[in-house]
Order: sequence, then structure tokens, then C-alpha cells
Amino acid sequence: MKKIISIISASVGFISAPAVAQDVTTDTYDGFYIGAALGGDFVDDARDDRLVFDTDGNGAFNDNVRTATGANAFSPGFCAGDANGARFTDGCGDDEAGLGYSVRLGYDQRIGNSPLVAGFLVEGEMSNATDYTTGFSTTPASYTFARELDKSIALRGRIGASPGDGRGLIYATGGFAYGQIDHEFFTTNGVNTFEVVDGDKWQFGAQFGGGAEVMVTSGVTFGIEYLYSSYDDDNAYVAVGRGGAPATNPFVLRNGGTDLKTNAGDFDKHSVRATIGYRF
Repeated sequence: MKKIISIISASVGFISAPAVAQDVTTDTYDGFYIGAALGGDFVDDARDDRLVFDTDGNGAFNDNVRTATGANAFSPGFCAGDANGARFTDGCGDDEAGLGYSVRLGYDQRIGNSPLVAGFLVEGEMSNATDYTTGFSTTPASYTFARELDKSIALRGRIGASPGDGRGLIYATGGFAYGQIDHEFFTTNGVNTFEVVDGDKWQFGAQFGGGAEVMVTSGVTFGIEYLYSSYDDDNAYVAVGRGGAPATNPFVLRNGGTDLKTNAGDFDKHSVRATIGYRF
């Protein structure tokens, strides 16, 4: 995060420094524009991510999966990543960063003859950054819950300053988003059945961030932007059934089946992207 802030700060200084002593150009950053962004998406990884279970069917994911002897079937542990094997000692990989790209349509309004600029934009985004949560059972077996923000649409406001000759813009942005989060499940357990419930859901979220851009030629701008996105994601779960397992199987021992999901809650990601725009 510190590196991201340093990059944006450096860009802000580069854009604004040479323009301080010059006059404001009132028709710059004033009107409609179209643009695109391309960059990296990084999942905000919580270190205490783990799987949680509902073994009695009451909707509360606060149970332990117990064996016939009463032992905790998931005593080997959990990790915030993708399993490297069936055993906890095999370890886990990291969450998967991905490429993010978007298109946007926006409008800015210069406030009087001042350097201040305010506006709004609508943006459609595609991403493939993936968050993993894994649990390991004593069988041994691994169980990995994966979620990915597939696509989203956002409405954000932005406010900033375009000092000096008006070629550069430094801004903050924030607003609402609506995104489709895809869920998948992977396991080395070949006996029970596993069904992802509410796996592809559209969820509401919020975004905020900031950036800087500069007009390099008539109507064309380039810039850099940081954006933090957080989506509500607490609906999807995996229904575990008996399958070919015996009646003493820990997943079915208490109530004939078990539901499991990640405790991570919101799906959060950081985006660092380059932007290009054309102003009418």
C-alpha cells in the first residue's frame, strides 16, 4: 500500500509542479470524456481467513465438524490461499492477482475560474483476481473455497484540482459499485458431494481512491489511478452431502449434511491502473 501511495504522489508532483506559475485554462477538464483503464488487481488478504461450518442446519456457521469419537475433523488447520496438496504440511499458495481493465464515460465541471474540478463517471470493469480460503481435514483432504470478481459497474463522483496551466488534474474519487462475484470449490475429497449455492451473485459495494492525469495533446489524457473496492459477499456457501460416504462420515454425522463457507465476508481488492481518456 505504501508503494502505491508513493507512485501516485510522485505522479501528482510531476503533473502539478511545472504548472504552478501559469494561468488556468478554463476549458480544460470541463465537459464530457470517454476513457479506459488497464492495470493490476490485488485481493485484500485477511490473515485469519478460514472455513466455517454449519453442521446442525440452523443457519449459523459456528460449529466444528466432529468425527464419531468427538475429535475436530479440521484440527490440522486453515490457510488464506490455494492448497498445494491434501495435507496441511503441503502448504498453500497465495491469492491470485489478476489483470483488470475498464471503460468509462464521465463529465467534469470546472468551478468558476478556479483550479477546482468536480464531476462524475460511470465505469464498467472486468477482473480475474481470485481470493482463496482452504481448510485441511484429518482424512487427510483439502477443501478450497474460491471467489472472483468477474465484472462490475460503478458510479463514482470525483473532485480535484487542476492548477497552473490546467493541463494536469489531481483528484479523489468515490462512489457505489455493483459486481458479479463467482464462487468455486475444489477438494481432494472424492467421497462426499459438494454443491456451491448462490455461486454467481451480483452484490453491491463501495469504491474510493485517487489519481492524477495530464493532457498530453489536444483532448487526450494519460494518468495513473489507485482504487479500493469492497463488495458485500456473505451469501454463497457449499452444501456438503453424504455421497458414497458411510453414515459415520463427519460431514453427515450430526444432521445428514454440512454447509461450509469462508469467514472472510466482504470481497475487497486494490487496483493500480494506467488510464487514457479523450475529452470532447
